[in-house]
This record gives sequence, C-alpha cells and structure tokens, in this order.
Amino acid sequence: CKALSASPPCFFFSFSAKDMKHRLGFLLQKSDSCDYSSSHGKKEKISSSQRLSQEEVRKWADSLENLIHHDRGLAAFRAFLKSEYSEENIEFWVSCEEYKKTKSPAKLSPKARKIYDEFISVQATKEVNLDSCTREKTSHNMLEPTLSCFDEAQRKIFTLMEKDSYRRFLKSPYYLDLVSPPGAHCGPENCKRNHTHSLDCNSNIISQCA
Repeated sequence: CKALSASPPCFFFSFSAKDMKHRLGFLLQKSDSCDYSSSHGKKEKISSSQRLSQEEVRKWADSLENLIHHDRGLAAFRAFLKSEYSEENIEFWVSCEEYKKTKSPAKLSPKARKIYDEFISVQATKEVNLDSCTREKTSHNMLEPTLSCFDEAQRKIFTLMEKDSYRRFLKSPYYLDLVSPPGAHCGPENCKRNHTHSLDCNSNIISQCA
C-alpha cells in the first residue's frame, strides 16, 4: 500500500471479523464446486438454503472422523492442508475411501495402480509419508489388489493427520472463524492482525474454488 500513497488506504484491512466468517461460511456451503468434490460427484449438491450450524462445526472438534466425514468439514480441512502444502494426505485418504467402494473386480487393479503411482511409489507425484514397512507391504499388495490393500497405509496417514495437522487446524482461522462469534478472538490490541490473518486464509480458500 505504500506504493500507492496518494490512493485511499488499502481495502484489505477494512473487512471485519463478521465479514470474514460470513465469506468462509458461504464458501463452505458451495464447497462441492471445489477440486476435492470430484471424488464426491455422485452426491447431491448442498442446498443453498442449508445452513452450517454451530453445533455441526463444534462436532468437528470432537474427532477427525467427524470432521472429514462432513462434506464442508472436509472442504475446510483440505483448504487448511493446502495452505500448509500437505494436501496430499487428505487426497490419499479420500482416494482410498473411494477405492473401497469399487464394485467391479476388473476395476480393482487399474484403480489400485493409479493410487499407488500417485501417492506411494518412489516416483509418486504426491508422495505421502509412510514408514518403509508399510510402504513395502502396500507394494506387495499391488500384486493382487483387493479392497483392503490400502487399509494399513490409510490408517497410518489418518493417524499422522490426527496427531499433527488436525490439532493445528482446530487452532486456525479456518476453524475458529466458523465456531466462534465475531470478535471473540479479536481484542483491541490484536484485532487488526487477526483481521489480516483471517483475510489471508480466506483468500487462500477462495482461490481454490475460483
């Protein structure tokens, strides 16, 4: 904003906490238009009249299971992971969930190979952090893929998210802006800083759905 000293103050700081919370809430209602929703394409779209209640959001703090099995909770968590450059973990988990719904035996092998090549192999484009034992066992499972061939790897990644990124998510604006009343985390001494932080985070989410 210094470069435009003759112009009005930069508008980024004019948003209130209420504005930010409203924008994030609105975005999550439309979350089925984001990238992650491609794996949920068969699900009905959320009605524009449906509202995300405080009770629903508070349940996300009870467990990671509650969070990622809620469409809009999953959207918020995925956006948070993307801000930390670790979205491959939730993408792998979602891919495994979809894989386990495969009904045609003929499709198991090509689907399993696609997940393996994308997330587990040495040259994986979105390699997840697995210990050598789990990685080797999963590689062996590729010889004769079954619906449970990724179960152990999926559990390891779930535990990793549960103990690490999930805890940070609950302390981040991605969650706090939805579960708390406007201004609850914005005292006089840090209000401007929190508004800026909330805007940055919401901008990150919005950019994914553009």
